[in-house]
Amino acid sequence: MQENTTSATVYLVGAGPGDPGLITVRARELLETADILVYDYLASEPVMAYANPGAERIFVGKKGFAKHLTQAEINNLLVKTAQEHPGKRIVRLKGGDPYVFGRGGEEALALKAAGIGFEVVPGVTAGIAAPAYAGIPVTHRTCSSSVTLVTGHEMAGKPESAIDWDALGKLNGTLCLYMGIHDLPHISEQLIFHGKPASTPVALVRWGTTPQQETLTGTLETIASLAEEANFQAPAMIVVGEVVSLRDKLDWFESCPLFGRTVVVTRSRAQASSTTSQLRALGAQVFEYPSIAIAPRVLDEGQLAIFHNLSRYDWIVLTSANGVECFMADIEKAGLDSRALAGVKIASIGPATARALKAHGLTPDLIPPRFIAESIASSLIEQGVGAGSRILLARAAAARNALHHLLENAGASVDVMPLYDTVMPSLGEATEELVDKLRAGAIDAVTFTSSSTARNFVASLDQSVGAEERDNLLENVKLASIGPVTSETLRAAGLEIAAEADPYTIPGLIACLTKLFA
Repeated sequence: MQENTTSATVYLVGAGPGDPGLITVRARELLETADILVYDYLASEPVMAYANPGAERIFVGKKGFAKHLTQAEINNLLVKTAQEHPGKRIVRLKGGDPYVFGRGGEEALALKAAGIGFEVVPGVTAGIAAPAYAGIPVTHRTCSSSVTLVTGHEMAGKPESAIDWDALGKLNGTLCLYMGIHDLPHISEQLIFHGKPASTPVALVRWGTTPQQETLTGTLETIASLAEEANFQAPAMIVVGEVVSLRDKLDWFESCPLFGRTVVVTRSRAQASSTTSQLRALGAQVFEYPSIAIAPRVLDEGQLAIFHNLSRYDWIVLTSANGVECFMADIEKAGLDSRALAGVKIASIGPATARALKAHGLTPDLIPPRFIAESIASSLIEQGVGAGSRILLARAAAARNALHHLLENAGASVDVMPLYDTVMPSLGEATEELVDKLRAGAIDAVTFTSSSTARNFVASLDQSVGAEERDNLLENVKLASIGPVTSETLRAAGLEIAAEADPYTIPGLIACLTKLFA
């Protein structure tokens, strides 16, 4: 890094080609800690989600031939921003790799000339990644031993082309051309004129590595007319070479079971990431709509005193991963640690709750075969819970009383400890965006992981558009539920369930959704 103590440091960061799983560890670290973020339209929403929410964001446009800041204006903006914000961490986020047709070199030179420190963070370039996601290896020993990266759009005003079309026409390897869709007819003509067979396979890959990916194939002779007929738009990579013919056998991404589907995830923001990443791995476009938030309760001294007498209970029952986190946090607030649980048996309602316990060094003594209250009650009774048994039920404040009543009916003494509330977060702009997508028919499915997510989702739409339009908007949308209790909540709102998980887990929910669309 070029160090400078009188101004901010500017980080020229490669955002990768669009798939958030392809950014580097260093890129994510800088995004999460940025004070100021300068970005353009190639920075995908999922990648931008890693950015520090408190960072100042500066959009610099740049989309093909549309109106945008010039490169000189962006250079000046970076210099001025660094000079005006000494000591701040400024991230210039660029699609792909900053130094591969990203004009990062020009920005670095401008920073160097102004005496401003900078660091370059390479990224995965679209010339390699987009073909790979389209089922095209850019090299293959049977048909291509080289790959050449070429700009398909040169600087305006150049007296003559710097591209050696004669050399490119003679190459037997793969050509990957960036930013060339606008000049596609000219590119095809030049390559044919300089020796490439008109029958050479060509692929156009738009929005490569994202769920919006589109691939169009043809030959040098046909691709321009095919692109015009399909109204194929930028941004897209042009891949020229015999490797394109391998796509039919190696296409993996566009063959994913949820490719092209848009799925709404309604879990709390803190929990949504794992579900989102699993859905994206199956090719889905994910819209996160956190219809619940977890609000831990502040326990009074009397409630905290319970933690000093946990040994009086035969069983402690935890019904969610959120409950585990709140329970362990409250134990710490009481001045204790996991040793307070010595000699007490723990029941977990399902594997997610069990994983949360194990993260704290605790292994549950009981996980029921079905992850609902009725199953955990019968399992506890089979374990001998009955007259004289003392049970501590640690759960959300608003929860079904089925487990409580079933255990009391068996003769057990049950104390309920309400650990947290599930509340509806402010969803104003998110609801507007969701409604717009529903009206456009851009949502394929909505997933619900609890009755709370279902109730709040319905309530937010009802507040926004009313119950009648809500029903119309969801008429052709598949609703997937994590289990029978959540399904019943949705049915009570007059909604039809398209799929219900079995087992009642997040993997089970994703599996039933995948089966639904398969």
